[in-house]
Amino acid sequence: MRMLSTLLFASIAGSAMAATPEDVVNAALARLAPQVKVDVAQESVVPGFYEAIVGNQLVYVSKDGRHVFDGTARDASTDRDMTEAVYARKRRAALADVGADKRIVFAPARPRHTVTVFTDIDCQFCRRMHDQIDAYNELGIAVEYVFLPLDIHPGADRKSEAVWCAEDRKLAFTQAMAGADPGKAACENPVAETKRVARSIGIDGTPTTLAADGTKIAPQIALAPAQLLAELDRLAKNPLDSR
Repeated sequence: MRMLSTLLFASIAGSAMAATPEDVVNAALARLAPQVKVDVAQESVVPGFYEAIVGNQLVYVSKDGRHVFDGTARDASTDRDMTEAVYARKRRAALADVGADKRIVFAPARPRHTVTVFTDIDCQFCRRMHDQIDAYNELGIAVEYVFLPLDIHPGADRKSEAVWCAEDRKLAFTQAMAGADPGKAACENPVAETKRVARSIGIDGTPTTLAADGTKIAPQIALAPAQLLAELDRLAKNPLDSR
């Protein structure tokens, strides 16, 4: 009997050791929310836990599958937001598929920093941001716009496509942001694709500004050129993703 118990324990332990992060996470979440789909499961910087992306939400699952929590995990010794670092990696990976041929770029000759901005022509805060484009560029910030026409703005998709298909995209964009009708030009364009990318990383509002490392920058900072420069300098000195 003792030998049988020993063999049974060894079998169970071996199975647990062989379980992958995906196995553990899927088993744990299946008990709590069987309808959810796990997009990514991997080792976490939080000791004893795996991290998983479910839709656009990050959850932590203990390696024994017993404990699940969501929210923000911080490193108390460095005040580093470890949860944001995971989201930043996901955004950065998604942006890799949005090449220069899908962006409208306003950049100085020698950029000091580059940001990606998801924008909507009918968004008033987006217009306010673009109204300061010269100030951003003078501070060494390159602004790369990616279209995200919002459903709450009827006709925004058409306007985005018309700007993209204009002979001079940058001029058409600036004029549209000043309230001009961009017309009805049509051509092959990336608008549907960039909307899909935005939604895949949880971006559903404009303007949304991302640093080169994928960090989302608060609107009140992004809309002030000098504050944005200070934040980008800070991020460059203290990278969010140190893993």
